[in-house]
Amino acid sequence: MASWQQIEAEVPALAALVREAFAASRHATMATLRADGGPRISGTEVDFAADGELRIGSMTGAVKARDLLRDPRLALHSPTVDPGEDGAAWPGEAKVAGRAVGEGEADDAHVFRLDLTEVVWTGHTADRTALRILSWHPGRGLEEHVRT
Repeated sequence: MASWQQIEAEVPALAALVREAFAASRHATMATLRADGGPRISGTEVDFAADGELRIGSMTGAVKARDLLRDPRLALHSPTVDPGEDGAAWPGEAKVAGRAVGEGEADDAHVFRLDLTEVVWTGHTADRTALRILSWHPGRGLEEHVRT
């Protein structure tokens, strides 16, 4: 697992694309696991903190916070942007996955730091003729796939 700071140091170009995708709007989508093992999708806000950590928060007692306190595995998807009819306006999207580490409560909210096991950016190639997927995983490093 890796901190956001480690991702920025190891794969700075990928980190910049991911940050830009998450900055497209305020609300990201998070997947957690219910007590019965089923998936739960929730909205959340993402904070790329000055100390190099990636954090999320949740209102105290929210079901997504209870999910993470019970089973810390999660996935986050950046806000989606309408690409327009020809797709030319699509800036790409990002996904990260890993484990949420509870850091306590502040201002009636749970705060979680993310230990990352996956960082992915999907977008177009520079000439916009193909799909470009950049991914990072511990032990594998950066991988790139292009699909036409």
